[in-house]
Amino acid sequence: MFNLFKEKSPILDILPPVRGKYKENEPMKKHTWFAVGGPAEIMYLPADKEDLSFFMANRPRSLPLCVIGGGSNLLVRDGGIPGIVIKLDSPAFRKYKKEGDKLTCGAGLRNIDLVSILLKEECGGLEFLTTIPGAIGGSIKTNAGCYGSEVKDVIISAEVINDIGEIKEIPVEDLQLSYRSSFFPEDWIITAITFQTHPEKPQTILEKINEMKSKRQKSQPHNVKTAGSTFKNPEGLKAWELIKKSGCTDLSIGGAKVSEKHCNFLVNTGNATAKDIEDLGEEIIKRVKAETAITLEWEVKKIGINKEA
Repeated sequence: MFNLFKEKSPILDILPPVRGKYKENEPMKKHTWFAVGGPAEIMYLPADKEDLSFFMANRPRSLPLCVIGGGSNLLVRDGGIPGIVIKLDSPAFRKYKKEGDKLTCGAGLRNIDLVSILLKEECGGLEFLTTIPGAIGGSIKTNAGCYGSEVKDVIISAEVINDIGEIKEIPVEDLQLSYRSSFFPEDWIITAITFQTHPEKPQTILEKINEMKSKRQKSQPHNVKTAGSTFKNPEGLKAWELIKKSGCTDLSIGGAKVSEKHCNFLVNTGNATAKDIEDLGEEIIKRVKAETAITLEWEVKKIGINKEA
């Protein structure tokens, strides 16, 4: 297997010429909220959607490929990620356009940056999104939601680039959005999303956002290295209640621990490895299964390979 830490990547010479950037052995801990994990063999930062389209049409098909967003819901293993990691980090993917009550946002736009847009354009309906960590593109792939609203409630369509570089508009009915999931082939890349909004006064928008933020800060950890909710809620149940019932609230492994504020959040206390975090999550799954006969499912996405001993 290619050693991500000691050798120059042989795949640089076979990648198509692009206007964006290729970064070799890019530390993934710089791109995730957990701040752990090994490097990406190659990280590709497209200049714009045309650059990305060209890359997808001309890339070597044998190379593994994955796309990351803001890294808020991601655990990268300590051995890093072989192949290509794509991140939509250029200004071209952070633009927006308003047409009537429709608001189209680039997939690289951070959810928190929606605040100023909603206030400026007087668009209501997306307030809940501004309180969810991460970027717009990741919000649709996980059908992100909170406080009674989900992305599926407000999305009209998504612009994607498919595995052969075609740019397509996918209507919401074809996205198959459901609880914390959607239909997207792994080699399709979301470049923009069009939302349905409604006219709203800036003061009302701000009041809604501040109320949601206040609730979140009271009940969830913030200003710590975490990836949000670790496990999905089983149908009709709450993951945190199952975790608490199973005696997992004080668990820790290495530098990873269960948050004291919300037990469905795992925290990197400062020196955790990705293995610490993953092992802690698996131990919780094991104990909840033993206590309740229910198997929790990871909401955090785990990618990459384990580090060789």
